[in-house]
This record gives sequence, structure tokens and C-alpha cells, in this order.
Amino acid sequence: MANAERILIVEDEAAIRTGLLDVLVFHGYEAEGVADGLEGLDRALTGQFDLILLDVMLPSKNGFDICNEVRAKDSKQPIIMLTAKNSDDDIIQGLTLGADDYVAKPFSVTQLLLRIKAVLRRSKSIFDQAVILKCHDGLTIDLAGLSGTRGKDELAFTRRETEILMCLAKHQERPVAREELLHEVWGYAKGLDLDTRTVDIHIAKLRRKIETNPKSPQNLVTIRGAGYRLKLAGQSGDG
Repeated sequence: MANAERILIVEDEAAIRTGLLDVLVFHGYEAEGVADGLEGLDRALTGQFDLILLDVMLPSKNGFDICNEVRAKDSKQPIIMLTAKNSDDDIIQGLTLGADDYVAKPFSVTQLLLRIKAVLRRSKSIFDQAVILKCHDGLTIDLAGLSGTRGKDELAFTRRETEILMCLAKHQERPVAREELLHEVWGYAKGLDLDTRTVDIHIAKLRRKIETNPKSPQNLVTIRGAGYRLKLAGQSGDG
């Protein structure tokens, strides 16, 4: 399987790690598993993996620290966090650090594979031309460069955040519904009943970065009952 996508599993529970290895290999992936956080970080920083499945609670170094260090080196490395079921704090912290998605334990194999496929599919979409967004309050965003400026302040964005902004900019004449974002940005099939807060958390993260007052947004607004809209400089109204 010379062209098989490579996945690193960083999980200290042997039964889960072994089960994941078996499932991923069965579905055509190359998979490698490690149990220790420091070893996982070393393997993750090699850049040899198409995706990293990263548990939160690990010996030696936790998943949050690993995610943070990987992101500091490679802002585009796909990462899915494995969190405790219904642990909103873990989910929010993982996504804030730049994880692309999360799966809560105990998880179904079907949903895990769905999210792996979606993240890998989206990770192949690379901005091959300069895309500059000019918003209100003097905010300029360079999507290809994963960066932005407001006056003298410099901003850094994750790949996922720029993909959300790209999607909203593409449909700037109208609101974009949560389900449409899940389809266009995360790559999930339409009509799926997904239990995920990832859109809401990413929108909140973006507002903390691009709004002077996140509680009263001027750039990324919510249109009640319709979705989200990105207002670029020169636009007005809520269409």
C-alpha cells in the first residue's frame, strides 16, 4: 500500500490503541501506535503522518501540549483529538489549540472513520493563490499565509479557521448554515445527523481573533435562523 495514508495513534489504553490499529489497517490506512506522550510528540514532529489521532490523557506529556507543539511547527498538520465523553472543557481546549476535530469516547467506529475521511479530504485542499480579505476595523486576512493584521497587531490562524473564512467569503452575499459549513469545510456528507459542536467552537475562536468586541461582532455575524455571514469592508446590512 505505497499510496496509503499514514495515521499516527497516540493512545495509552492498549485495548483502544490495538483496536484502532486493526480498524485503520483493515480500511486501507497505514497506522502506527504509541502509548507515551513524549514518544508521540517525537513521532508527530517527524511530519511523516497524514493525520494524528491524539488522546488527551497521556503519560509523560498530555495531548494538549502535544497539539500545541505540533501546531507551532506545522500549522497544517491534521489532528483529531480523542476526548472524554461530554467533556466540554477538553473539546474546547483541543479545538482552541488548533485540532481539526474531536471524537468523544466511547465512540463508534463508523463515526470515527467518517471524521478521519473528512479531515483527510479537507487537508488536501490547499490555497494555490493569494486570497486577501479586507474586513471592518482595519482587519486584513491573508488566507494562504494563515495570518492577518489589524493596525500593528498581527494575527495567526489555523488551516481550519482559514477554510471557514474562505467558505463564508465565497458565499458573502448570504448567511451560511451550520450544516453547510460542516459539508463544505469539514467534508461531511449532507443530511448527516452529527453530534458535534466543532462549528460553534470554531466560530467563537474566530470572533476572539477578528473582532474588537467578540460579544458584538461586526465581521462574523450570526443571522438568526439562517447561519453565519462574513461582512467584508464596504458591505452593509444583514442580507
